[in-house]
Amino acid sequence: MKKWLFLLLVLPIYGFSQNMNNDTLHEIYTTVSDSIQGNNGAWQFFIREVPIMSITDTNHNRMRIISPIADSGSLTDDLIKAALVANFHTALDVKYAVSDGVIWSVFIHPLKELSDEQVKDAVSQVYYANVNFGTTFASTGLTFPSRLNKKEPEIKENKKTEFKKL
Repeated sequence: MKKWLFLLLVLPIYGFSQNMNNDTLHEIYTTVSDSIQGNNGAWQFFIREVPIMSITDTNHNRMRIISPIADSGSLTDDLIKAALVANFHTALDVKYAVSDGVIWSVFIHPLKELSDEQVKDAVSQVYYANVNFGTTFASTGLTFPSRLNKKEPEIKENKKTEFKKL
């Protein structure tokens, strides 16, 4: 009886799991983008002239959606610190990261577990984290409370910080 009860509790979890794959990602990216290039597993597309890339590794069940923002060498210490603070408060499912001399907006996730809506939301957040870098640093309209540490740099809504945009 305990085995049956266990199976009744566990099996629905597996039944509700997602099964995202490269074909579905391609369909989603084609729908949400202005233009798209690449093959299954490696795409580059544009949304309002912002370049976005997606790379998957089906053998390891991983994927990432990334967008180059700026030359990391052109960033001030205050701007880097503001991006780190944003990773905690305003960049929700995406993060700011530096690689190969570029600061990126990045979404990284297990592939199969994603739903269509999560992918669309991830693309949106990567896009908005890119365009809001240097101002609100927001990937969505949601912001987690901050100002616990008054030494955190204040992010001003209308002030645009200068940096070398890619």
